[in-house]
Amino acid sequence: MELDEVETIAVLGAGNMGHGIAEVAALAGYDVNLRDIKEEFVQNGYEQIEWSLGKLAEKEQISEDEADAALDRVTPLVDLGEAVSNVDVIIEAVPEKMEIKKDVYADVEANAPDHAIFATNTSSLSITELSEVTDRPEQFCGMHFFNPPVRMQLVEVIAGDHSSDETLDLIEDLAEAMGKTPVRVRKDSPGFIVNRILVPLMNEAAWMVYEDEATIAEVDSTAKFDIGLPMGLFELTDQVGLDVGQHVLEYMHDVLGEAYRPCPLSQEKLENEHLGKKTGKGFYDYEDGGADVPTDQAREDVKYRLLAVTANEVAGLIQNDVADADAIDEAVMLGAGFPNGPARMADDAGLETLVETLDDLHEETGEDRYEAVDYLRELAESGDTFHGSADDESEETMEFDTIRVEYEGRVGHVVLDRPHRMNTISADLLDDLDSAIDALADDDEVRSILLTGEGEKAFSAGADVQSMAAGGADPIAAVELSRTGQQTFGKLETCDMPVVAGIDGYCLGGGMELSMCADLRIASERSQLGQPEHNLGLLPGWGGTQRLPNIVGEGRAKEIIYTADRYSAEEMADYGFVNEVVGNNELQEEAMAMAQKLAGGPPIAQRYTKRAMLAGRHDTDAGLEIEAQAFGALYNTDDLMEGITAFIGDRDPEFEGE
Repeated sequence: MELDEVETIAVLGAGNMGHGIAEVAALAGYDVNLRDIKEEFVQNGYEQIEWSLGKLAEKEQISEDEADAALDRVTPLVDLGEAVSNVDVIIEAVPEKMEIKKDVYADVEANAPDHAIFATNTSSLSITELSEVTDRPEQFCGMHFFNPPVRMQLVEVIAGDHSSDETLDLIEDLAEAMGKTPVRVRKDSPGFIVNRILVPLMNEAAWMVYEDEATIAEVDSTAKFDIGLPMGLFELTDQVGLDVGQHVLEYMHDVLGEAYRPCPLSQEKLENEHLGKKTGKGFYDYEDGGADVPTDQAREDVKYRLLAVTANEVAGLIQNDVADADAIDEAVMLGAGFPNGPARMADDAGLETLVETLDDLHEETGEDRYEAVDYLRELAESGDTFHGSADDESEETMEFDTIRVEYEGRVGHVVLDRPHRMNTISADLLDDLDSAIDALADDDEVRSILLTGEGEKAFSAGADVQSMAAGGADPIAAVELSRTGQQTFGKLETCDMPVVAGIDGYCLGGGMELSMCADLRIASERSQLGQPEHNLGLLPGWGGTQRLPNIVGEGRAKEIIYTADRYSAEEMADYGFVNEVVGNNELQEEAMAMAQKLAGGPPIAQRYTKRAMLAGRHDTDAGLEIEAQAFGALYNTDDLMEGITAFIGDRDPEFEGE
């Protein structure tokens, strides 16, 4: 079966995950049968979809008509036979218990069409074992969405021992059609990718506290404000629910052995029914203020212990051919919000150091969880990394962690590549962008720069507040952060070649300030722009107070900054900020076409034009003088002769910058 043959999807289970998956499928244009065992359950799920669609429309992320159409595609049902008898794909999202899921598939098997694909939304259970309940294990795989499905980008597509390539390819295509990013898990392994990294990490945090090696405050401060994770590990455990994490860990322990033995600290909480945020108490007391992670209690030894355990899990996944380093990094960034992938974080920390940390812990405790995986030890001894030998990379490859640099003709295309964080701008991204601008400016083959954001949700949603918070409340550090952004963005503004910003989705705060440094801005119809800093008690700190008035005038600039409102692309075009508004599906093509057109222009004339305009912003006489001097200098260029010759010959000029 091909993707274009999929018309109707059954979602079994109308709980948080089920109704979320049903909503995503309906928004993608599929007819959805939403089924649960009781009328009240399925109606509650249906009402949650209606509420969520209403919120999306209220926030103008979809139109009212799109919300109504999506809801019309959802049919709530209780009868299982009716739900699955005429569908193409069945996504099961019932409670995470092997016996419950097996019972469901026994009934589904008897009622589903022969061509139907079965996909289980399990976070850790064996795909192979579930598939063998059916007579079509080759048509069975895992399709693990993350909570909440409407917002989370990742879908793990998991191969069971019997899953056919055709089944896996179809489910990957279906995930993409739903607007998600699929990551292939090549082998059925407990926890798959994201939970295989996260759950042992949370367990290790508990062991450190249980054994009096660190406090909860020290562990969470280290994880959140040194390593840069979106939450402290105990904070995350409370968010997920201790019962959920414990269930996954117990399954890993049963299948993978003693290295995954649950920490008694968590068991004590479970026995007292302190399950986390949902019960009001867990490792933090949510009836008395909740998690308040200190910014200043990070410890280096805690950091390396956590990173060492993480590196060991990454190595185990790669060694057992579950996934490669790039897939692991992508999955964990998308599914867990890590600022960088765990493999890349381990590489940066130094694999040799992390192996030494594991060896010391293993010698001290004798615990299996500290026994270094063979693959990790081999990499450390050879001096290689999860992403290859250091000798494999050179400046010419233009490889960065937070951006991509691609070339199309004479256009250097810079892509902000943090879709899991809405392409927010971190200190690392500023460093990468700074280096990329320098390299592109020195490349004689590049004649223009195109700047876009990865994905369809955001050009850039602004500064990475999480990474900013990692520095604590330090005014001196904040001043330096502002200056760094100003200088980096300023390089883009003053570089000698034309710069085009292709804006798709959110362009807010620091992201909008970055777009101000482009010479031309093209935006998709769905784009929303604004400077929300005043809502946070801040002001635009990366040049916005100076550049925005130059583009839209002081009055409009004050309106945009003081109100902190969001503006549509059409409104910003009316204000003179956006040069052109194009269809959502046309943005990439139109922005590249403009960058290509500018790349064909006269480089010397473009360079002097930018310089004259910049100089004239605050000193007209200075701008006019540069203009006059440049006008004279251009009379000695080959480009001028080429332009005149082409004009006379009625052809397009071919400028060489000479």
